[in-house]
Amino acid sequence: MKSTSPQLVVGNNKTGFTWVDGVVLLALFGVLWSFMHFGRGMLVAFNPAAVAATDFSTGQIPYYAGRTLLRMWIAFSFSLFFAIALGYLAAKNAVARALILPALDVLQSVPVLGFLSATVAGFMALFPGSLLGVECAAIFAIFTGQVWNMAFGFYHSMVTVPSDMQEAASTYGLTRWQRFRTVELPGAAHSLIWNSMMSFGGGWFFVAQSEAISVMNKDIKLPGLGSYMANAIEKGDNHAALLAVAAMLFLILMSDQLIWRPLLVWADKFKIELTESGLAPTSWVYNLLRGTYVFVWLDIKVWQPLQDALGQTIRRLGPPHRRGRPGAVKWPVRMVGLLLAVWLAYEALIGVFAAIAALHGALTVGMVAHIVWLGFLTLLRVLAMTILATLIWTPVGVWIGFHPKVARFAQPLAQIGASFPVNMTFPVVVGLFVATNTSMNWGSILLIAMGTQWYILFNVIAGAMAIPNEMKEVASIYGLRRWKLWRTLILPAIFPFWVTGACTAAGGAWNASIVAEFATWGDTTLKADGLGAFIAEVTKSGDTPLIIASIGVMSLFVIVMNKLVWRRLYGYAERRFRLD
Repeated sequence: MKSTSPQLVVGNNKTGFTWVDGVVLLALFGVLWSFMHFGRGMLVAFNPAAVAATDFSTGQIPYYAGRTLLRMWIAFSFSLFFAIALGYLAAKNAVARALILPALDVLQSVPVLGFLSATVAGFMALFPGSLLGVECAAIFAIFTGQVWNMAFGFYHSMVTVPSDMQEAASTYGLTRWQRFRTVELPGAAHSLIWNSMMSFGGGWFFVAQSEAISVMNKDIKLPGLGSYMANAIEKGDNHAALLAVAAMLFLILMSDQLIWRPLLVWADKFKIELTESGLAPTSWVYNLLRGTYVFVWLDIKVWQPLQDALGQTIRRLGPPHRRGRPGAVKWPVRMVGLLLAVWLAYEALIGVFAAIAALHGALTVGMVAHIVWLGFLTLLRVLAMTILATLIWTPVGVWIGFHPKVARFAQPLAQIGASFPVNMTFPVVVGLFVATNTSMNWGSILLIAMGTQWYILFNVIAGAMAIPNEMKEVASIYGLRRWKLWRTLILPAIFPFWVTGACTAAGGAWNASIVAEFATWGDTTLKADGLGAFIAEVTKSGDTPLIIASIGVMSLFVIVMNKLVWRRLYGYAERRFRLD
């Protein structure tokens, strides 16, 4: 690894503030002001019976974009913390891993509309008379579209940290926090950033569903680009739709230049390699920030004291090191974990009994069989999407990962593709399908792929870029070309990353099916035979028994796929393809 320092590297010759520091401070204050300005709109009074209509004037676009962007980053902050915590726990504890991984696989596949139908009422009851309840429901919906891919990626990175680095950490007597901060988190940084980019794009994909909520026969629209898009789709307003798309593309490109590209350049130093590549990634923002003194000051005055305080707190809360008792029982931590497990089990049982009560006498055997058949049809589309996306995007991802200059241009384009809401393609897709007499049963595969194939591409790019430079040089010395190079180096190196990408793509495809199997533009509606379209219909009508039954069938399909395919592939990747 080139470096294990988690701080932004700054030249030591910087000893005072310059005009660049002034610009950075103004930008930081601008971000703080924006947070307060747009966040203030979340705290206003709210009456579901008198929802204000969406303002289609061009001057409202910046405000709507700011409200949406704030929801996205709040959801991402929770997603990042959740992904790191669960990924770490699953990697370190076998019992937790047996529970967490199947649960993550199921939860990432449960439709966003399924979460909304269960959470909108709860959040509104938690904050009665305030828009904050609906805002929390929308943020939670975006969270459910972001977090699962990040959690899977971080878990995979944790279990594939080279054993010699773990042994070195044990030899030097590092505590768990020191090991995590200096070995495990830096080793996972590259994959975590790429998966964060993909997950952030996934949030954009479902932003229309999270801001324009139609559940239980209620239509609630929050100020934002998502609700703006949803209204444009309902009215068939091409001009408003193009304005929303332009605003979203601008935000995606700005996020790439100001956040994701600098983070990728920063994370390049954490690659596990002995020789450095001659074509390292670059970023003008990163170069600008390296020349500032403000980060040196923040590091000395804020970051280091916080790190020291956190380390001391962890050591104080940890068990005392006693001779003869190397395995001292951490009873406070275990007690908290036990209480949390009991509470979760209690809540789960209440939910199960409530579901049974709602389903009792409301379903027939024929209806259940019909739902299972629709789930099988959607499963075929998910498998077709996964296979086609793998064949198309694996070579493309490897090519991008091997050529940093290409990645500079391909990365934002891939982000745009991953972030582009599939319902914004309906003006073209619906017209194309009608003109060519294409059945929605086949066309929905394309729509599903448009939202989920990017998981495979982003993970393959991350895997290709993580290949140590010395291994590429050895392959070149031995004259490995074409299939020999792929079989000997590329496929083994990217296989663990592909498993993460394919698993999350398949899970996301189940979620995306609720949008892809039911396309509407103006007065034209196309519907495929599948579980996604069925869930979209019953959720909008508020049919609770059918919502529960359809989501239960979808979860059953996901559990079977998890057990038969993905868990075995994860185990194979952990055993065979590690940089030890």
